[in-house]
Amino acid sequence: MSYSIMEMNLSFCPSHPFAMSTLPSRLRPPLYILATIRMVQPSDSLVDCEIARDTDAGHAQFAAYVTSKTVSHLNDAVQHFQLVLDQCPVSHPDHATALTNLAYARLQGYIRKDLQDIDTTTSLFREALALRPQRHLDHPLSLYNLTEALTWRHNKKSTAADIREAAKLYHELLPLCPEGTYLRSIAAGANGVDYVIVTCNNLPEDASDEGIHLRRVVLELCPLGHQHRPRALYKLSRSLYARFTQCGSIDDLDESIRLGREAVSLLSEGHPDCSGYMNDLALPLVSRFDHQGKPNDLDEAISLYEEVLRMRPVGHKYRDIPLDNLGRALVRRFNRCKDIDDITRAISLYREALTLRPPGHPHRDTTLNNLGLALVTRYDKLHVIEDLNEAIDRYRESLRVRRHDHPERHLNLSNLSASLCSRFTQTRDNEDIEEAINLCRESLAALSSLHPDRWFSYTWLKGAYLARYRILHDPADLSLAIENFRLASRHPTQGFPRRIITAQNWVTAAEQHSHISVLEAYNTCFDLLDAHLATRLSTISRREAATAFSSARSLPVDAASCAIRRDNLRHAVELVEHGRGQQWSLASRLKTPVEDLQSTNPKLAHNYLDLSRRISNAAQSSATIADSAAADRAENRAQETYKAMGSCDLQAAARQGPAIILIASQYSCSAIIVPTSGEPRHVPLPSVTLVDLNNLKELWNEIMLPIVNVLEHVLKLKRGSRIWLCPTAAFTSIPLHAAHPFQTNADRSKEPCLEDIYICSYTPTLSALVRSRQMMKKRVTPSFVTIGQGQPGAGKGKALLSVDSELELVRKLVPATANRTTISGDAATRVGALKALEENTWVHLACHGKQDPTQPYNSHFVMRDEHLTLLDIMEKHIPHAEFAFLSACHTAVGDKETPDEVIHLAAGLQFSGFKSVIGTLWEVDDAVAKHVVKAFYEEFVR
Repeated sequence: MSYSIMEMNLSFCPSHPFAMSTLPSRLRPPLYILATIRMVQPSDSLVDCEIARDTDAGHAQFAAYVTSKTVSHLNDAVQHFQLVLDQCPVSHPDHATALTNLAYARLQGYIRKDLQDIDTTTSLFREALALRPQRHLDHPLSLYNLTEALTWRHNKKSTAADIREAAKLYHELLPLCPEGTYLRSIAAGANGVDYVIVTCNNLPEDASDEGIHLRRVVLELCPLGHQHRPRALYKLSRSLYARFTQCGSIDDLDESIRLGREAVSLLSEGHPDCSGYMNDLALPLVSRFDHQGKPNDLDEAISLYEEVLRMRPVGHKYRDIPLDNLGRALVRRFNRCKDIDDITRAISLYREALTLRPPGHPHRDTTLNNLGLALVTRYDKLHVIEDLNEAIDRYRESLRVRRHDHPERHLNLSNLSASLCSRFTQTRDNEDIEEAINLCRESLAALSSLHPDRWFSYTWLKGAYLARYRILHDPADLSLAIENFRLASRHPTQGFPRRIITAQNWVTAAEQHSHISVLEAYNTCFDLLDAHLATRLSTISRREAATAFSSARSLPVDAASCAIRRDNLRHAVELVEHGRGQQWSLASRLKTPVEDLQSTNPKLAHNYLDLSRRISNAAQSSATIADSAAADRAENRAQETYKAMGSCDLQAAARQGPAIILIASQYSCSAIIVPTSGEPRHVPLPSVTLVDLNNLKELWNEIMLPIVNVLEHVLKLKRGSRIWLCPTAAFTSIPLHAAHPFQTNADRSKEPCLEDIYICSYTPTLSALVRSRQMMKKRVTPSFVTIGQGQPGAGKGKALLSVDSELELVRKLVPATANRTTISGDAATRVGALKALEENTWVHLACHGKQDPTQPYNSHFVMRDEHLTLLDIMEKHIPHAEFAFLSACHTAVGDKETPDEVIHLAAGLQFSGFKSVIGTLWEVDDAVAKHVVKAFYEEFVR
């Protein structure tokens, strides 16, 4: 007789004779895996007969063991199943079944504490699973068996690795178990995956990539409606926030907030976890406010803390926590909005929290410190010396009760130092400033070189040295202050926002005291801003991150003004170009024509591609660079590559005519002329100030005449030559090309205006000018498209009655050899217009144009269906672009929030590759536009 081993699955039910179990209900195995004998056909195989006898014996002994709980029966069953396994080598078709039978018998012995070895049992199940890969009929069953072994080993030994592996196995198993099947019912129940979910949710917080991956697996095991989903969301949110505090990724912070909000939304009112979830959702919201400055985040956090406080009324044992947290959030909002009610309420909350944390309370020192900070903050606003004196007393008390080995003691030292420094500026008491400096030094001595809080100590120490310098005027103090500015702004473990603010303060101090480090300070600002913006994935998020630093808006022109005052014009050009074009530069790095660079500088192209590949790989794998020195080398190499590319470009900016950069700074207004050859020329504009530029009447005499004099008499530029105007800041809203003397000579002839002397064109940046020339390398047959939309959809603006006749006028003026096409009416949609931009070299757009003052990348042309936005155009590949006429309103109006970024429709088209773009600074009348178009195209085609 020939026999084959097979498995029999017996449903677990209380009436079954094998269902006698002493397991806790949540861990009771719901399934018995037994071996039986199935006769196949007559045979003389003695081996199979032997297997059958051993299997039968194993079954019998195991059944006896389950019934009698006698250890000898278990040992006999294990021995017989081991004999079966010994006679089924790896190549045997029933090897996996034999492994399973033996492993299951051993597992039952372990569960009943009759067998101590669980590791061998787990290995047997793992070996059986390896023999049943995906798509094997018994693969799901083997997955489940292994999860059972791992769960029991964790239950007895508390090995976190086992429960983590069990979660991942369930993540693979559940999709293989259709609803309604028995395996699904036991795997997805409280005795199966739910136990694993609960246990994983109770694991300690782990912010590593592996730990967060596990949290994601657990969350996927908890679909919408699952009872454990809120806690799984909460745990993943907490881990992502912890990783953000360690690594600074804004994406982790955003996701932490999103998950935290969902977790809170799933809890019913009065749920015992609700106040804790709300409290922990407020933490990342406050952090995101600190990094991005969005007031809505802080307002939401304050609302959450207030709700937590309501849930913990007077007498609640944990009321002190929301009191303290709400106080800190209100201090932050006061620092932003300066509403005195916020800081007064914060102080009141801290005083109440202090009564709930009497002497001896483990967190009394924290509340004392926070109350001191709030009092100092109110002192800075109202200058009531009693607030400052009380703050100093609170800080001293906090230091007395805080242990010397407390990990945050250095913060108390720094805060007390800052308060003493403030009092020194009022009282001129040298003892205060000496103590302040010594306290900062003590705090630094307590911190490792890469401790994040060294930034605070550097910050307060530079403040103390600067305060003493302003009173005693010792140059050594100024040098020490600058050195601490340098250390704070370059401290690698602090986030970019704080370092940027430090560098900006360094700029202010260096300018104010004419320190030699001022240009270094400006360069540090630009480098930090570059690095900060590069961490944002989208164009819009980069712009939002930039506008969070309102004081940085004037940095490019102020830096250029500084370089001019130090007689370094070339560096002035580089600074204004770098600072003004950050948004465009970051976007263009993603669209750099590497094939062009390859032909001019193969080594640079190789470096660029190598770095791009590394960055891409790191982003996809979420890898982090552990070696900080290697990270620094990679960053420096990237900067050198980019700067080298930019330097090559800027040399070619004035190839077709001098470029004139007009700089409007709070320190000085002037122009720099970049000639076609030779060094840049400085044209001072001593009678022009920023205030004048907002109400300027003498455009010719005060601005353009000095520039024209240099062009004509110094550079000998011939009349009729082209010049490129590159205005900055307040200059961007002035029609420089229309400068006119409005004077009549003695012979009654008119004094020539700027456009009588030179052909004027604009460029948002010099690199944009060069880029537009580089985009067109291959000559193609020109094609001309006119796109018009005079009848926009409802609510999108009034009808433009002259659009159709304007399109017809252009069609008649442009020769047929230009391969003309027209898109208008229902065909002038967002998709249709984008396609026309992609396929043509020359474009004429006649429609409503709208500059969005709050989000300039949403500036748009109005089409029949959807708006054609600036972002739409930037994200398209427009290979043949050459010329665009924007017959629409506000197409060349800069962004008021970041005027030096010149984010408008005309600049976006130039960024996308159009070499020449005609745009408008103001609203233009429909009929007037038609006359301008007629005059232009008559000359254009001639």
